[in-house]
Amino acid sequence: MHRTRVLVPGKINQRVIDRLADAFEVVRIESADPVLVTPDMRDVKAVAVAGRLPGALMDVLPQLEIIANFGVGYDGVEVARAAAKGITVSNTPDVLTEEVADTAIGLLLNTLRQLPRAEEYLRQGRWSRDGAFPLSPLSLRGRSVGLYGLGRIGLSIARRLEAFGVSIAYHTRSPREGLSYVYHPTLTGLAAAVDTLVVIVPGTEATRRTVNAEVLAALGGNGVLINVGRGSTVDEPALIAALQGGVIAGAGLDVFENEPQVPDALMALPNVSLLPHVASASVVTRNAMADLVADNIAAWFATGKALTPVPETPFTRRAV
Repeated sequence: MHRTRVLVPGKINQRVIDRLADAFEVVRIESADPVLVTPDMRDVKAVAVAGRLPGALMDVLPQLEIIANFGVGYDGVEVARAAAKGITVSNTPDVLTEEVADTAIGLLLNTLRQLPRAEEYLRQGRWSRDGAFPLSPLSLRGRSVGLYGLGRIGLSIARRLEAFGVSIAYHTRSPREGLSYVYHPTLTGLAAAVDTLVVIVPGTEATRRTVNAEVLAALGGNGVLINVGRGSTVDEPALIAALQGGVIAGAGLDVFENEPQVPDALMALPNVSLLPHVASASVVTRNAMADLVADNIAAWFATGKALTPVPETPFTRRAV
């Protein structure tokens, strides 16, 4: 019997391939380039993707019903085009929430206490040769933290921060009910009210470079920026200038504007902690994400509904 075909453009976690291969015919192409779609692929009904999926690829797959995105963020998928075509897009929320929140706290501590630099100091033999590592100029003690974004991950970060005894505030498009955290209607207002800004918003045009020179100036000379959301949210040249000029005290970044390229000017700064986009990068969490990608596709064809559709595409499968 003919099995439903699932297209996988580019790289994806191998567990996705292994899981899908049990019930579907997996078709692979090198990248999400519509030129690579051959006429015999026109019967593809599902796509599993990690990263970019342009509308042009959807256009050459006339039978496409569902796009299962590997990741909670789905800004790489042209979801408006998918919605207009009646194509369901799913993502992988919840299964990576706690891991990313853990990483955000670790990155914050690394940035404030310079723990990676301290470890390197030890590994270089400098503790015994040169004496104690210098005192960290910053601490989490007495800090006030502002969260730019308060979705699932933002709330998990906030719960962890409560245990550290810091004050917590937030900025979103509208206030969240039932929370004791202070709400600020503008991002600049939030930055002015806190000395630590944690960014955890999706990478959309609405959030693009919203953490700009004005926001960084409002954060102030004792300010620290932490970004575990998307690199596009931060004006990178403005951030570099702010760090070089003492406009803010430090930054911890897991994401960058042009990944995997990281500006040399950022790498040269002593007051930053940099990670290669690893917030959800544990075997346990990535396996859970892979399973949810496969399960979304399986559920779509078995029940007519995706398990975790994005809000823009709340569709059910048409009878065939």
